[in-house]
Amino acid sequence: MSAFRSVAWRARAAIILATAAALPGCARRATPGDRPPLRVLVYNIHAGTDAAQLPSLDRIAAVIRDAGADIVLLQEVDSVVQRTGRVDEVAVLDSLTGLHGAFGRSLDFQGGGYGIAVLSRWPIAGDSVVRLPVYPPQERAGGSHEPRSALHVEIESPFGRLDVVNTHLDASRGDSARLQEIAEVLAFAGKLRGEGRRVLLGGDLNSTPESETQHRVRDAGWQDAWAVCGGAGDGFSYPDDVPRKRIDYLYLRSGERCRGAQVIDTHASDHRPLLLLLER
Repeated sequence: MSAFRSVAWRARAAIILATAAALPGCARRATPGDRPPLRVLVYNIHAGTDAAQLPSLDRIAAVIRDAGADIVLLQEVDSVVQRTGRVDEVAVLDSLTGLHGAFGRSLDFQGGGYGIAVLSRWPIAGDSVVRLPVYPPQERAGGSHEPRSALHVEIESPFGRLDVVNTHLDASRGDSARLQEIAEVLAFAGKLRGEGRRVLLGGDLNSTPESETQHRVRDAGWQDAWAVCGGAGDGFSYPDDVPRKRIDYLYLRSGERCRGAQVIDTHASDHRPLLLLLER
């Protein structure tokens, strides 16, 4: 074989090997560190308004897009409520972010519904609402005593099924109502976890880390994602102007791996969102 042909064949072989390595069946096995993280955002959106009560759905959507969020746990969401112009806020956020949405009503309010929602990069296979009754019943807007709720969403992602449980606990001063509510949430989420599912549990829990409510969550075997992810600082997310409370959380089952956490500096709501980067 001539020197020219030898060089040509070696070049051709190199191209073939490079092409084969790029094919799914021939590429080296990916390790967890090679995969992009699962980006989860926990965000109380204040009925789609900022702290000054100005409409801010477009700004909230921009925060979600800029964060590259794959899954978003939203609290204080309006659905065709009079005070926010009868806008279906989940549908608007779906349109502005390109994500899929599910709404969980916790209160009939001004001709519509008020509650919580989940957005997902991947289609939602199912959703259900878990009611969280308390005794004595807590008075809510308009003299209602409707209990709060948790929203369970089943997501079929490219790397397996995800079960998201999102809630917004009572905001009263004492822990009495919250302890009853979190007991219901933990029982439901614990059943899912007992079935071997990958569960993400979070929301606006209206309680600080040292509270009895938070002790109950950790005692039930859930890991505080802010601590697991090594979030820098105190994790304060409320109020948005000068945060001084940590009341927004994501909890993970034992053994979950996490790459990072941050509170995003934004004033699109009266809360700042919490962003967690999880291993897929």
